[in-house]
Amino acid sequence: MATISVSQLKTGEKMSDNVQTKLGNVLFMKGKIVSEKDIEILKAFLIPSISIESKENDPVNDDVIEEPNNTILPFYEQYDKMLSLLKKVFNSASGQNFPILEVRTQLEALLQHIDQYHILTFSPKTFQLNDYLFHNSIMVSLTSYSLARWHGLAAKDLMPIAISGLLHDIGNAKVDPGILYKPNKLTPVEFEELKQHTTIGYNLLKNVAAINEGVKLTAIQHHEREDGSGYPLGIKGDKIHLYSKIVAISDIFHAMTSDRYHKKAASPYLVLDQLFTESFGKLDPALVQTFIQKVTQFHNGVLVKLNDKRIGEIVFSDRANPTRPWVNVNGQIINLTTERSLYIQDVIQK
Repeated sequence: MATISVSQLKTGEKMSDNVQTKLGNVLFMKGKIVSEKDIEILKAFLIPSISIESKENDPVNDDVIEEPNNTILPFYEQYDKMLSLLKKVFNSASGQNFPILEVRTQLEALLQHIDQYHILTFSPKTFQLNDYLFHNSIMVSLTSYSLARWHGLAAKDLMPIAISGLLHDIGNAKVDPGILYKPNKLTPVEFEELKQHTTIGYNLLKNVAAINEGVKLTAIQHHEREDGSGYPLGIKGDKIHLYSKIVAISDIFHAMTSDRYHKKAASPYLVLDQLFTESFGKLDPALVQTFIQKVTQFHNGVLVKLNDKRIGEIVFSDRANPTRPWVNVNGQIINLTTERSLYIQDVIQK
């Protein structure tokens, strides 16, 4: 074991002891392999030095890439299998011989590891813009399943809701790729064509006997809104299926927090604020409240990056303002409820 100055620390070193903040919260656990981001965090918290394992006893390979906890690996394996299958499903989308059993089986395998999926901090290991549609569909599926569980829906509804999220955008398989992947804003005519994916999706699924009716309705209703301002039918309130209401919230969240051809990802906390605003009229307010309360339910000590690039740790969460907790930045307590120009850009560690 050796003690080394953070300023001299290199990536690939292995921590030989827990690293704590000045408040006594564990910043990094013993055994952590140091990354560039870790060094940035250590400097932000003014940690002068840490203990690392001696190179004589434990040679460090500079090419070693830190893997997540082994319990997480099966989740990524199943995620990648789901991604590959979904690409095939979209590329051969047809109401005939739809592989619903294969889709359901792979989704069940992925959901076995749902506890390793954290909505605010998850990002696919490999993400390419031209795969956005597939990643979005999987994340919307996982998030919709989580929201349904949190909101207390019956067990019989959970898998259909997950499938609803996975297939809600299936109609995009038949939309002109030039519109789907256009790098700038769509023209009104192009947007009208894009909106047809809802009807197309319903038509692709309507004759698949093994698919729940709620799944089929979600394909056509996920852009409907509580006040009737959505599309394609302009229906409102209880005319919108519950699965569609759940998937709508998940879809908006992931669409806004992911990089797309025409738009960079927004801060998840800003998106949660917008979802809260839209719960007054456009989205189901009870579902939105459940979603925001659950995804922001962090323990104190969680590391976050503010929009001014400072890194701090959450020390208090106000239940009345769940997206704007108090954050300790090097001993300065910042109340985001009153400091409205500041917000959480990223959750670094959960």
